[in-house]
Amino acid sequence: MAIIGAHVLLYSSEPEKLRAVLRDVFGFRHVDAGDGWLIFALPPAEVGVHPADEEEEHDHDHGECEGHAMPHALSFMCDDIRATIRELRAKGVAVRGEPEDHGYGIVVMLDLPGGVEVQLYQPRHASPIL
Repeated sequence: MAIIGAHVLLYSSEPEKLRAVLRDVFGFRHVDAGDGWLIFALPPAEVGVHPADEEEEHDHDHGECEGHAMPHALSFMCDDIRATIRELRAKGVAVRGEPEDHGYGIVVMLDLPGGVEVQLYQPRHASPIL
C-alpha cells in the first residue's frame, strides 16, 4: 500500500468565488475535473495531530461522516506574514485583524468566500517541508 497524496475539501456557500480566490489570488495550479469542478494543487503540506477532548469529539457543528464528528483545520504557511498580508489585502482577501504571536508561529485568520476560515501563519516550529 502506498499513500500517494491527500485531498482536502472546503465547503463554501460561495464555491465559485472561493475557487476564484484559490486560482487567481493564491495562484494554485488546477485542473478541471469536469463541469467546472476545479481541483487545486496545494503547496507542500504537513500533518499535525492534536488531542481532542470528549466534547470536541462529539461536536457535530464541525460536520459529520457516517455518524462521526470531523473537526478539521486548514492553515497556510508563509515565510513573511506581514508581506503576505499586504499582498492578500491588496487582492481583496479579508484578513482578520493583525498578526499575533501564538508561540508556534505568527498567526492571522483569513475569511474566504462562503464562510471559509483558514489560518495563515509564519511558523516558528521545525517543519519537514521547510
